[in-house]
Amino acid sequence: MKSTLPRLILASASPRRLDLLRQIRYTPDLVIPTAIDEAPQPREMPQALALRLARAKAMAVAPDYPKDFVLGADTVVACGRRILPKAETEEEARQCLSLLSGRRHRVYGGICVIAPIKEGIAPHVQRLARSDVLFKRLSTTEMATYLATGEWHGKAGGYAIQGMAAAFVKRLAGSYSNVVGLSLYDVVSVLQGLGYAPALGLQASS
Repeated sequence: MKSTLPRLILASASPRRLDLLRQIRYTPDLVIPTAIDEAPQPREMPQALALRLARAKAMAVAPDYPKDFVLGADTVVACGRRILPKAETEEEARQCLSLLSGRRHRVYGGICVIAPIKEGIAPHVQRLARSDVLFKRLSTTEMATYLATGEWHGKAGGYAIQGMAAAFVKRLAGSYSNVVGLSLYDVVSVLQGLGYAPALGLQASS
């Protein structure tokens, strides 16, 4: 008999988020990339941007899947109030690394889960994760070597902590998985709170 249990849908194109969810057996039934404008609004704070984009991604998908759980997420890297781009060129990545070198920065992870519609209402919960990261001071050689890897491409702040950039991290406070792309603790907490239970995964403690 075909299962009628609500599915989990990931509204994101990020392979890192998919890998993280698979790691804890919260594998999405569907992955649906969204095409939204991710540009910050005038004077928008980084934490507000992360939450807004996570909600926008979830809202773009949820109307077509009213019986399922939809997860939207976004990651924003910031130095103070300055929002760093998702580096698309080597020069962008170089500028990001130069700014992060020897400094602390914050990684904000916005999460939005929209639950199946009940009585005409789709409950939703938003959550913001914050990780504080301190980079060592990067030498010219270290920066050039990292840029040559291409790992920075499409990454917020111009680096991927799960790759060679892990050697740059002197100190990290907060969720490691949030820096990778998705705070697993927060995702599980929100999904369980809304009543989602994967067939093979973590179960809420009694």
